[in-house]
Formats: sequence, C-alpha cells, structure tokens
Amino acid sequence: MRMNTLDRRGFLTFTGLAGAGMAGAGLAGLGLGTPNARAASLLSAPAEGDAHRGPCAIASGNCDPGVAKAYEMVMNGFDPADAVVAAVKFNEDDPNDQSVGLGGLPNEEGIVELDASVMHGPTHKAGSVASIRNIKNPAAVALEVLRKTDHVMIVGEGALKFALRMGFKEENLLTEKSRQAWVQWRANLNKDDKWFDDDQQIQPVGGKKVSAIEKSLMFTWGTVHCSALTPAGDMAACTSTSGLSWKIPGRIGDSPIVGAGMYCDNTVGCAGATGRGESMIVNCGSYAIVQNMERGMTPSEACAAFLKKLCDHTKEKHLLDAKGRPNFNVSVYALRKDGAYGGACIHPGGSYAIADGTAANGKNLRIVACPPLFND
Repeated sequence: MRMNTLDRRGFLTFTGLAGAGMAGAGLAGLGLGTPNARAASLLSAPAEGDAHRGPCAIASGNCDPGVAKAYEMVMNGFDPADAVVAAVKFNEDDPNDQSVGLGGLPNEEGIVELDASVMHGPTHKAGSVASIRNIKNPAAVALEVLRKTDHVMIVGEGALKFALRMGFKEENLLTEKSRQAWVQWRANLNKDDKWFDDDQQIQPVGGKKVSAIEKSLMFTWGTVHCSALTPAGDMAACTSTSGLSWKIPGRIGDSPIVGAGMYCDNTVGCAGATGRGESMIVNCGSYAIVQNMERGMTPSEACAAFLKKLCDHTKEKHLLDAKGRPNFNVSVYALRKDGAYGGACIHPGGSYAIADGTAANGKNLRIVACPPLFND
C-alpha cells in the first residue's frame, strides 16, 4: 500500500510511534508491565507477516478454505464484510466442525446455541447475534443486523425472530455425532447418579464394540475468525462460534461481543480470537490488540503483549496450572491497515491461516503456527 493512502493518524501509527521506540521494547512505557523472557523474545524477534503489505485475509487455523475465499472476494471488489462472513460460512455449514454452526456441541440441556459478530471498517458499524437457535449461519444474521437495523446486538428469541424475518430457515443443528457426545458427557457427570460412567458401562459380549466418542471432543472453546483487507485499504472482521460446550443455557462468550472476540478500526487494523471467551471479555481482548497496533506495535507484538497482560490478569485458582500460568489456551490474530499481519497464543497449538496471493500450493493459503508465550 502506498504511504499516501494513509491518513495522518495512520501515518503516525506506523512511523512516528515505532520510530520513537515504543514498539516491542517499550512495553513498560505503555503500562503493560515487564514481560517474561518468552514474551520479550516474541516481542523483539521479526515475525511472520511483519513485512507484508497490501490486501490479504487472515483467519483462525481452522478457516480453510474460507480464508482463501475471503481473499478472492476482496480482490474481486466485494465488500470486506461480505468476504469475512463468506469465509466463516464454510465452518458454519460443516457438520463435522463441532465448534461452529451446524453440528456445534450443545449447551448442558442438549440445545445448540450460536453466537457471531461482524464489524465493517468503512462505517465503523457492527452487528451481532447471541444465543440464537436453529439458524446455522449466525454470522450472516449478524451482517443483516449491521446493515438493516440501528442496533448492534440481538439475542435469544429476538435473534431467531429477526433471522426468520430476514428469510433464514430454521433447522435442527444437533447432529447425531454431537448428540452422542452430549449423552456421553451427561452420563459421566456423577458416578453416584443412575447413569453409568464410561468405566461402569456394561460392555457387549463378543463381536465388535461401538466406539466411544473421542475424549478430545468432550470439551471445547472452539471458534472461527476471519479479518480481511481490500486493495483500497478497507477492512472487516467476523467471529462465529457455538461457544463453550455444555455451557449454561444463555451463556454468551466473546464471539458476539464487539471489542472482545473481534474488533475493527479502519484506520488501524483488525483483531480476533479463539479460545477461552471469558478471558477475552474481561480483558477487552480484540480492542486491546488494535490499540497496541495504534501505539506502534507490529501485529505479532500487539498479540503477544496482550496475551502477556491476559496471563497477568488470570488470578482465579481454578484457571491456573501448577506453575501459576493459565491452564487454558487463547489464540489471537491481527491484521494491520497496511497489510502486516501476525498472531500469538498462550500455549503451543494455535495457528492462523493467511491468504495474500503468495502461496504456491494451489490453495492460495498458508497455515502458520502461532508463536506461544510458553513452550513447556
């Protein structure tokens, strides 16, 4: 992107502050505290995406092939909000993705409740739905809220009524695979109830045994996020989820909350997250990451600095491991106004997908491991 396409605010963001030494090494001056050695390393080393300029789309690592679709759309003149909503639709429509849309793991009563939000950079307008049932594409409903109402968030029964009015069709979102996972979770809640736990159940004599639900599917904070930048420099961000599995009915995570699960400032950049939503909410996560970029940090620095602060703010004993660190994971992703991008996670395992026209694998996307704050 040519420098003359940036306004005065953008010019100060990407030149003046960084030149004054406020990026990376300037954490103490920004009130972010003294980072641990790993965080300091992440904030000082060149990162994937630092040098990139121009249009691209970044997404959580599970957004394949959605991120490629988003990039294709912005390169063909589509609005960035349409592009990011189209990206997450791949996950929402996939019954095998048990963290988003159709087939998402249900609440404690066996009912799938979905959340999503989208933010449009050029208008600084957002739309959001939460605890919506029977509609598999909540991000598209959120986009209708953005474009056709003076509201930002519609929830529960009201969100369903709004979606039906907009022409969306009701359907049962609980797939047999997710229903079986819910039944198994319920059975293992209490060894003293009348449901047998896995190790108490009567096994068939002879013949083949029916395989149990994978233990890794018994609990999830899974989500999908996508942010995109057009050739003209306009941006949008979107996050969609079925939320915490087995949640209390009506629980809302960070995904539908503007500034928590996603945020977009068209003069600075976008950010989004997957992982423990409650921690993103109480730390205003995506907004904080965009603010870090406005102060002069690269996207990767902004992500790492925020996660360091999130770790510092994690004080509840049930959320800490034996070393006093968060016992959960959060992955965050950031895209700057000029096209630089990056991400970070608390523990190893997070990744992001990037589409910027440079991949040579025929898919126009690459999967990049998020650098973790903690390696052990």
